[in-house]
Amino acid sequence: MTIEHDVKSLDLATGGRYRIDWAENEMPVLRAIRERFLREKPLQGIRVSACLHVTTETANLMHTLQAGGADV
Repeated sequence: MTIEHDVKSLDLATGGRYRIDWAENEMPVLRAIRERFLREKPLQGIRVSACLHVTTETANLMHTLQAGGADV
């Protein structure tokens, strides 16, 4: 599957993934919530929309919401 993108270079994805992983390690409370959400799926069937600046922290927030079953 080909996904259209509007980024400067897909070569930057590896560095971005590294930064997101680093931020996750610095956010232990959010990580604990994500682990609970993976088990319980409290947001199953809920669509969540957000208008946020894209940062490594907000990327981890979206991953947590998805882990909870949300359609982000």
